[in-house]
Parts: sequence; C-alpha cells; structure tokens
Amino acid sequence: MKMLLIATALSLLPLPAMAQAPAAPLPFSPAVRTGDVLYLSGQLGTVPAGMDPHKEGFDAAARASMDAIGKILKDNGLDFGNVVKCTVMLADMADWPRFNALYAPYFAGKRLPARSAFGTTGLARGAPVEVECIASYK
Repeated sequence: MKMLLIATALSLLPLPAMAQAPAAPLPFSPAVRTGDVLYLSGQLGTVPAGMDPHKEGFDAAARASMDAIGKILKDNGLDFGNVVKCTVMLADMADWPRFNALYAPYFAGKRLPARSAFGTTGLARGAPVEVECIASYK
C-alpha cells in the first residue's frame, strides 16, 4: 500500500520539460527517389494567418505549395522542367481557374507535365490546396 501511495504521489508531480516526449515527426519523406524517378509528397498550401482562404489567402497558399515543390526539386538537383506528373487537390473546385493561373508560370518555357485535379471534402491542416508531383532525372 505504501508503494502505491508513493507511485500515486509521484504521478501527480509535474514533469520537467526535458522529460516530455518531443513532437513526433510527420510519417513521410518530402521526396523519395527510385531509380531515375523522384516522387514528391503532397505539399500543402496553408493560408497565412488573417487571410481569407477564398480571397488573397488562396493565392498565397497556392504559391506556398508550388514554392515548397520547387525547393524539394532543387534540393534533389532538379527543377520544374523535370516534373512529369502533378496531382492537384483543391478544397473547393471553384478555385481551379485561380490555381491554373498561379501554376502555369512555374513551368514557363518548360514542358507542361501531365496533371490531374480533383476536389476534396477537406485537406490536412485546413489547407485549400495540396500538390504532389513526380519528377524524372532523364
């Protein structure tokens, strides 16, 4: 009984900051290379605080998603000219024309990749857009 009381009392003490578990990393890689193909995980475009996701916020989110893809490509020795396929997920398909207008300049002077787009009932972290790509080293 004495041991149970001590254990109970210890369990009520606050843990020091060092004893708390660190936040778990997300369970995926930004990109994975297999042979001459680089598969990029979907990149969320999150809306900056205070912006409406269907006004200026959507544009900022779409650019953030494409900029994140550009950084992953660059980190892997590639650029948008190496992209062969993209999948675009939109929280609202009404944003499809706006996304197209923001997306096309990333491929200016380069071959446009094959692409699919679809609407969703929701994206992680409330993002209005997510884009995933496949790129080739050839």
